[in-house]
Amino acid sequence: MAMQFPSARVDGKVAIITGTGTGLGQAAALALAQAGAKLVLTELPGRTEAAEATAKLARDDYGAEAIVLPLDVMQREQIDGLVGGALDKFGQIDVLVNNAGVNIPKLALDVTEDDWDRVLDINLKGLFFTTQAVGRAMIERKSGKIINIASQMGVVGYWKRAAYCSSKAGVVNLTRVLAFEWAQYGIRVNAIGPTFVETPLTRPMFEDQAFRDDVLGRIPLGQLAKPEDIAGGVVYLASAASDMVTGHTLLIDGGWTAV
Repeated sequence: MAMQFPSARVDGKVAIITGTGTGLGQAAALALAQAGAKLVLTELPGRTEAAEATAKLARDDYGAEAIVLPLDVMQREQIDGLVGGALDKFGQIDVLVNNAGVNIPKLALDVTEDDWDRVLDINLKGLFFTTQAVGRAMIERKSGKIINIASQMGVVGYWKRAAYCSSKAGVVNLTRVLAFEWAQYGIRVNAIGPTFVETPLTRPMFEDQAFRDDVLGRIPLGQLAKPEDIAGGVVYLASAASDMVTGHTLLIDGGWTAV
């Protein structure tokens, strides 16, 4: 009999993806839908129509079940509402993709306390408490995949990223801690570290030709990432194909950190 290898399908799995209105979050949601997941999509309370558009694409293009719930990761009651809403609809949570995040690019000498607090509160504190709440539900089932969207900036530095690099380095090491603590419950915790990704939100940043040239000059493959490049890593880490992987940060960076 031929050997049976694990699939990258996630049929029937229930996946929460935060920040799914555009870009990387939208691509991750649609990739998981294509791979067979049921979706719980989030966006900020004032922007849920963007996540609704993503949910419609998931239903129309891939036949996925999808619901949208509002989430501001700085509001603990909204985190609890997300977990409760997901369980009420689907009865379980198999995958969490922590994608919501923010950057306020400033030179270190110009960063204010408010800048610092906002970036760290969303990218690290909010991510942690979302993961904690979802983790409780996963621990009950002794199963789950948690995927934190970190950044290559979690392992290297770059101009105007003092708060952002600090927050993403925190995500990288938090991933290791949770992987260690929750392995006994059958939960795998990993992170993805993308390089610069070209999306509708980041495209204006690359209109600065000097900045674009600097970034591309640091990527051996000579190109920016696309959202679908990152989504492939999300599907892998959500699937049985990665069952022996935990505590790892998958750098999807075109070789930036290799040199």
